[in-house]
Amino acid sequence: MAPEGAPALVLAVPGTPSPAVRGVAEEIVSIARSELPGLEAAVGFLDGDDVAFPSLSSVLAQAAALRVERYEFARAAGREVAEPTGPAAVVVPLLAGPDAVLTGRVREAAAASGAPVELTDVLGPHPLLAEALHVRLSEAGLARADRARLFTVATAADGIVLATTGGEEAVQAAGITGMLLAARLAVPVMAAALDQEGSVAAVAEQLRGSGSQALALAPYLIGPELAAGLLDEAARVAGCSVAEPLGAYPAVGKLVLSQYSAALGITPQPQGVAAR
Repeated sequence: MAPEGAPALVLAVPGTPSPAVRGVAEEIVSIARSELPGLEAAVGFLDGDDVAFPSLSSVLAQAAALRVERYEFARAAGREVAEPTGPAAVVVPLLAGPDAVLTGRVREAAAASGAPVELTDVLGPHPLLAEALHVRLSEAGLARADRARLFTVATAADGIVLATTGGEEAVQAAGITGMLLAARLAVPVMAAALDQEGSVAAVAEQLRGSGSQALALAPYLIGPELAAGLLDEAARVAGCSVAEPLGAYPAVGKLVLSQYSAALGITPQPQGVAAR
């Protein structure tokens, strides 16, 4: 159970708000709640500005106001309660890897809210994200679901381009998870920048030059931060098959909760989340 009076977990969602993006974010929050019953959680959008897609700063301000309201209600009811201290919310950026621009915007939104908050790091690199990448590739028919099984997938890739956004730091971080993915698949994996023109194609040619022929593009991205059409265009230019972004894979929700728990120094009891 979440500790009594624990700050809210607020998921900071980048990208253009849409029902699909909201659905992914809400499913990730639902996974986190299932792992830590009683968790108070909300979703705030970096580019939100209305009731359907509330801005991150407004969600944080609301979390702070609700904490004060609960304190005053308890005092009015005659209960002896300590005045709230520490963060009103823990903000977890919905990003697989580092992105200086987007995390800078998260910090700006937190400051604009006027609320006492704590900002966690991004979700990766992490072995659970390598697992999620493997699953997305297998769902697309581009990798075996289980390396121990004695069958092959006719369309399995023999080289993976791990695509990310956020600059050179993001590519380097993706490369760490890429090494874990390569160990799972026993094929070469190289990271490339989706938001840098020619990067994906250049890495694809490098893989072909080292002997890989059937290449797959694996997005090292949750999805909301991905500009429309960018992934498909990069795959077309590089001549790669493409897997889906990580989305609301259970490991993503678990990592969101892990960041929240680490910020507060708590250890949630695993509830178990079925893979989806």
